[in-house]
Amino acid sequence: MQRKIISELLAWKNSKNRKPLILNGARQVGKTYALEIFAKENFDNVIYLNMEIEADFRDFLDGDISPKRIIQHLELVKKQPIRPNKTLIFFDEIQACERALTSLKYFCEQAPEYYVVAAGSLLGVAVNRDKYSFPVGKVNEFYMFPLDFEEFLWTLGYEKLAEEIKNHFVSNEPMNTALHKLALDLYKKYLVVGGMPAVVKQFIETESFLSAQVIQNEIFNEYTADMSKYADPTTSVKIRACYNSVPAQLAKENRKFQYKIVQKGGTATIFGESIEWLNFAGTVLKCQKITEGNIPIAVYAYFPDFKLYMSDVGLLALKSRLPAELLVAENNEGNTFMGSVTENYVAQAFTANKIPLFYWKNDNTAEVDFVLQKGVDVIPVEVKRGGNTRSKSLNIFAKQYHCPYSIRISQKNFGFENGIKSVPLYAVFCINT
Repeated sequence: MQRKIISELLAWKNSKNRKPLILNGARQVGKTYALEIFAKENFDNVIYLNMEIEADFRDFLDGDISPKRIIQHLELVKKQPIRPNKTLIFFDEIQACERALTSLKYFCEQAPEYYVVAAGSLLGVAVNRDKYSFPVGKVNEFYMFPLDFEEFLWTLGYEKLAEEIKNHFVSNEPMNTALHKLALDLYKKYLVVGGMPAVVKQFIETESFLSAQVIQNEIFNEYTADMSKYADPTTSVKIRACYNSVPAQLAKENRKFQYKIVQKGGTATIFGESIEWLNFAGTVLKCQKITEGNIPIAVYAYFPDFKLYMSDVGLLALKSRLPAELLVAENNEGNTFMGSVTENYVAQAFTANKIPLFYWKNDNTAEVDFVLQKGVDVIPVEVKRGGNTRSKSLNIFAKQYHCPYSIRISQKNFGFENGIKSVPLYAVFCINT
């Protein structure tokens, strides 16, 4: 699978100011696979250590963790030479060993000539536990997410279609009708399959949504196991309750997260820590409400109000038990939950493009699904599941905050009219800030 993270890894390798690298991301997003491909293509050899299972090496790290001692030990144990500029040292699941994490600081300070990478599925959770410390300023950090729709197209062999979509996004000229329909059909398949690499692989090999959903269920089980492994029993129950409530939260007309949906009488005091756990683990995406559309929008965040989306739209579709045949249907606008699935898809695409998630709501009923900051401009974004694109809220926000233009995401083709840039659902990966 061709992943965009590879170009970032190459830039890191060639950087003069390179530090040890930590690749963060939720389980099963492809971190290990991407780093293995990167290592194979750019280094003579790789020293791979999975810190969840390397018990002897974890014990070794209880002593001196100077790079010299670590390298000498690894050369003996792994029976491979470790050479600057030629060897990649790879600590996988580094959240399982605090001393391995701490050693990155000393590689940065004492042995910067060595290439060291680490991957962590639950590093954010581990670091926020009492005993963990983080080598602040001594590492580079990248974040990896499920395949976005462009990577999904690449994997299915539609590289030229992806390029065509990007060209039309820039020109605002409508796509050929046949290509527009093809892209929409592929987008609908993506809603079912999502972007987890193992699920995409299974779908390509079998062309079966049911087979893909078997893998999705396995991923859910892994996530649930992590909730028990990396949290105390009482907290893990709350974490699972919050996670399981996400489809119900999104099914409401007002999609703001409500603690009472998780449990009657629920409050931020009871469930706030659990939501942060899910956020740090990368299993949910948090979209914060803003009260004003002025620059910089982040300072107008109203922290009590937020929405939660799942990190992968395919997992949301499975968790909500939305039938695959409905998701890929020619006309599914009659199902109101499709609006929630569509919003989740957009949130996932924005996150992959490193766009912070914000939405706006005034004191009345006007609400804008997403708000972007692009340089000195504020851009409101409205998401529609189908072709009905009328929206008073978008116009209210654009006029109130003097926006240069707005973005409307829907099934309609590309275009630009009355200050609104029309972006088809399959082209959301083109939006950047």
